[in-house]
Amino acid sequence: MHNNTRPHIAARTLETLKQLKWEAMEHPAYSPDLAPSDFQLFGPLKNAVRGRRFSCDNGMKAAVHQWLRTQPKHFLLMAFKSW
Repeated sequence: MHNNTRPHIAARTLETLKQLKWEAMEHPAYSPDLAPSDFQLFGPLKNAVRGRRFSCDNGMKAAVHQWLRTQPKHFLLMAFKSW
């Protein structure tokens, strides 16, 4: 992560990454606690439950479990390959 870093440290970090031939993955500043793989999961899940109201946590959990069961077996594999 290169957010909120001092410029000379960020430049040194970028140079080291370049020397090691590592790829820096983009990570939005507004959600530093999410891994890139989470975006492939939570975006479609959010769309699946959009507009629905749940009267309790168990109802929401059941909806999430149902949605996960309907995804193809290679769903997460495709997510990892996409980034």
